Amino acid sequence: MISSWKKKLPLALSVMIMGSQAAWATVVEVQTVLGNFQVNLFDKKTPATVNNFLGYVNSGAYYSNVVHRSVPDFVIQAGGFTYNDEFPLDRVTKGAAIANEPELSNVRGTIAMAKSAGDPNSATSEWFINLDDNSANLDIQNGGFSVFGQVLGDGMKVVDAIAEMQTYDAGGALTDIPLRDYSDDQEELKGENLILITDIVVVDDSTDTHPELEPVPNTLIDKQQNDDNNGSSGSGGGLSWGILMLGLAVILRARPSIRCYRR
Repeated sequence: MISSWKKKLPLALSVMIMGSQAAWATVVEVQTVLGNFQVNLFDKKTPATVNNFLGYVNSGAYYSNVVHRSVPDFVIQAGGFTYNDEFPLDRVTKGAAIANEPELSNVRGTIAMAKSAGDPNSATSEWFINLDDNSANLDIQNGGFSVFGQVLGDGMKVVDAIAEMQTYDAGGALTDIPLRDYSDDQEELKGENLILITDIVVVDDSTDTHPELEPVPNTLIDKQQNDDNNGSSGSGGGLSWGILMLGLAVILRARPSIRCYRR
């Protein structure tokens, strides 16, 4: 059960407190109705993103949070909506957007921030977990997505179990919401159908809890930026580069995207 101070602590104050502590938390436990899993945060690699996430954690923003999106072999996504014993879902109160930190790669088992389309520096409260190696897409899409942690141990069994739930189109931002114990003849959704995150708590505040982890660097974003800066010389090279970029655009349009939702 969440403590009363945590539910009442203002988001801005939480972010300020965590900023003053330089985001010392390294491992958090995500507690869900389908089981718990732990995530090692990369606070030394992506300090601003970890700081932001912990601000929401300590404000209680993720209490009764809903996993509101599930796309097979791609991601599960949360951090945008809460359930307070009735529908419609409430939106998480969002703080200021943060600067993008696309330092690490979106491989399976990593957690990253969602953001608005066309705005690399728009991440706030929503996050997702990569179900597959999405690096070829998400490491460069929309300026690259900021990976800031990795699921530990057998925690992906819980994540995969969530991903295996049937999905339902509830409209708006909930076109792929995963549900449990849901019947097609139900007249309306119920709270027990939702995949709820009952809380996220810090379980180890050492910055070197799992120093053996070696997060995969995002090399694609650097290559893309270098290619954009260098361009090509000669008409033949320019044509080849144009064809290459056209082909890449077609490929990326066919792949899923990550987005977050605002009022």
